[in-house]
Amino acid sequence: MIRKFLAVALIALAPVAGFAQKFGSINSADIMQLMPERKAAETELETLQSQYAEEFEYMKSEYTKKCEDYEKQKETLPDNIRQRREQEIMDSEEKINQYLQTCDRTINEKAAQLQNDIIAKLVKAIQAVGEEGQYVCIFDNANGSVPFVSSTLTTDVTEAVKAKLGIK
Repeated sequence: MIRKFLAVALIALAPVAGFAQKFGSINSADIMQLMPERKAAETELETLQSQYAEEFEYMKSEYTKKCEDYEKQKETLPDNIRQRREQEIMDSEEKINQYLQTCDRTINEKAAQLQNDIIAKLVKAIQAVGEEGQYVCIFDNANGSVPFVSSTLTTDVTEAVKAKLGIK
């Protein structure tokens, strides 16, 4: 909301400034789709998911084997051994559930980290283009943000707005 207000205010003040001001716009979603880092990130995530899937299949087969062995022998086992094997099966179930939760969390964290790295690179490029092209600001049509605002071609009015609101 504040970014949109700032953008509108900058546009409204443009004719008053007395010199030609340049504004730019981009579509970051389109750019991100073309970045080689995005494809590399997808490949890295797919590899990680594949590794986790292999380990899950191994754990699942071990669990299935334990269950099948138990089912074949449960009628002939003494109570204490039967109870121990049942506990082993329940422990295996718990380990599998914990493993799946850990995998999900790790994959989500890795995806977020890779996404943040890509966004940081994109923002750095936007800022460089803004400074080199002497743009007042560059608008992002994909999400309505303003990833670049020139600090030399604009005036920071934060203190004036805070004063108007009675905030120190």
